[in-house]
Amino acid sequence: MYIARANLQLIGLAMNYRSVKGFTGWAQLGILLVFLGAGFVLAGGVQLLIGFQLIPAGLPPDKMAEAMINSMLQPENVGAARLSQVLGTFFLFFIPSVLFMLICHGKNIFWLGFNKHINGWQIILGFFLIFLANIIANPLADLSKSLLVNFPKLNALGMVMEAEYTKQVMALSNLKSWGEFIMAIVIMAFFPALFEEILFRGALQNLLVRWWKKPLLAIIASSLLFSLIHMSVFLFLSRVVLGFVLGLMYERSKNLWVNIVAHFLNNTVAVIQLFWLSTHKQKVEVDKLDPDVPWWAALIALSISIGLFLLFEKVSAKNKTQIAFEEQNLLDQSDLLHPFPENKNL
Repeated sequence: MYIARANLQLIGLAMNYRSVKGFTGWAQLGILLVFLGAGFVLAGGVQLLIGFQLIPAGLPPDKMAEAMINSMLQPENVGAARLSQVLGTFFLFFIPSVLFMLICHGKNIFWLGFNKHINGWQIILGFFLIFLANIIANPLADLSKSLLVNFPKLNALGMVMEAEYTKQVMALSNLKSWGEFIMAIVIMAFFPALFEEILFRGALQNLLVRWWKKPLLAIIASSLLFSLIHMSVFLFLSRVVLGFVLGLMYERSKNLWVNIVAHFLNNTVAVIQLFWLSTHKQKVEVDKLDPDVPWWAALIALSISIGLFLLFEKVSAKNKTQIAFEEQNLLDQSDLLHPFPENKNL
């Protein structure tokens, strides 16, 4: 009887969940999706405006897209390519998340996962966890490619997407000096980590966890969207794994800075590889940046990751408790009832 009553209360809490500003879970999701759609349009518009500046006037419309892509690949236009990339992610990820927060929760960035409760061990373990996640994910890319051979249309789409992604990386990775390397660290490593974590963990995962009351399901859902938005068929499963590790890391720490730093360091490793290839005048092949990892090595990495996550949870426990108290204080200060009153009839 007690268990049944607790389950009914949990369902009631999920169905009655409202943000600080009084929006239901469905309303918040709708608001976030609307802003994402608008951000997608704005990002595309800004990138088109930058692209138009690089192509000669008078080109027929059917030739413009190809001309823009080819222009972005030219070494003299690397600055424009980097500006296009950072503004695109800014409007696609950052702006929708901030507007979502302002409308649904108010001005306090706590609701996007930002707080002061962080320690050095979380940063160190976070880096090793994301490093191991890459090792675990690597064989999945090979598995995806071997399976997709049996689906010619999907395999062809994957090859096209990978070719386009390689072109984008080549346009951004023309790193010939230390100054360009530092600029790439900011544009290709820090900003993507910041913007993506704010959207996928700070806005989406936080919403789903508070609404559904099922953290694992929320992490899986946000990880799938995280992978989908990167537009890769061959690397879909790999990015789901990375998204899941980042999602679990945030769930255990409740501090978005831990995720941002880990994600940033992961991106920085890739930028260092690109810088080395550029300075040694070697061809950039994105699919060969990561070494081949056998399944047995991935399983070892998985075992180590489980142990590190247990340690990560231990070093995060005190901070997580403080964050929970801070959240409850903010809720108590709002006009809403948190938690919802118990139904005496159950």
